[in-house]
Amino acid sequence: MRLTRRHLLALGALAGSSVLFPQCRAVLREFLFSPGGEVVPPRPAPAAGGGKRRVALVRADDVGAAVREAVALADGLAALDCRGRQVLVKPNVVYGKPPPATTDPRVVAALLALLKEAGASRLQVGEMSAVVSLPTRPNLEVTGMAAVAASAGADLLPLEEGEWVEVRPPGARHATAFHVSRAVYEAERLVSVPVLKAHRSASYSFALKNTVGVVHARNKPWAYGGSAWEEVVAELNLAVHPRLHVADALQVMASGGPWSGEAVRPGLILASTDPVALDAVGLATLKHYGKAEHVVGKGVWEQVQIRRAIELGLGARSGEEVEIVSRDLTGNDPAFGRLLTRIHAEIGTA
Repeated sequence: MRLTRRHLLALGALAGSSVLFPQCRAVLREFLFSPGGEVVPPRPAPAAGGGKRRVALVRADDVGAAVREAVALADGLAALDCRGRQVLVKPNVVYGKPPPATTDPRVVAALLALLKEAGASRLQVGEMSAVVSLPTRPNLEVTGMAAVAASAGADLLPLEEGEWVEVRPPGARHATAFHVSRAVYEAERLVSVPVLKAHRSASYSFALKNTVGVVHARNKPWAYGGSAWEEVVAELNLAVHPRLHVADALQVMASGGPWSGEAVRPGLILASTDPVALDAVGLATLKHYGKAEHVVGKGVWEQVQIRRAIELGLGARSGEEVEIVSRDLTGNDPAFGRLLTRIHAEIGTA
């Protein structure tokens, strides 16, 4: 991490505010002090297998039914292989506001139920909110994520309350050494549950971006400077690898982001084992609604997060490697049909 003039000004403001506001003291402490922790190797990525990278899209009014169908279409439980294993579920709870700023807790509740049925021995829900929104625990409570975890018998893990390990991934240009939550690093199985959003700094937020919530404050992408923001998002995915992504696109922040913006309602749940293929489909969905110029004005495979992730071997490299499977559990929704047509055209699977 390098400190720019902008960072120094922000730190000065935090230092002044910390005299009166305890939360500012917590933020300043997170940013200034390295958490230490043993140096560990990056987790190996799960074997991709042969064939195309499948992305499932399900349109449904019943969230639980949509989650189950999407996971089934993506062969998610087979890939996860969670029977008798501990599973950590990582939603997006950037701060204490409802969807689409954060993952809908109904998606997490349905997923936890499915994992329990599949024989997971222990369930955990873990997240670290944005640095300016710390501590995480109140955000998990006010968004309903804590209640969902308790109902499922899952452990609630505000990640900044735990220990950290240091990962030094080969191939990274910017995030050459960073701290990852030990709980996430050591999880036997990791499931990412992002929510689809436009993003003022990272262009968009979806599967790749959801990994930012497992690293320490000193390693958040903004700490590396504006020009590196999107590449760092991809590089952080060298440290840990969710075996499954179950994505919330019930409501989508189609402009602005990640805190606020214009919301649209695709009513979708997506699932995939490939974060790059999933992000490409998410970007195509955002382009369909045409609200964010930094998304609309650039091809899906030209987005910086996507390009860097492909360079790092994190997933699908083009539309030729992506298979989209879809179901409309509401009947024959013409709007869903139009969205699918646009997605296929943008991805290059048409």
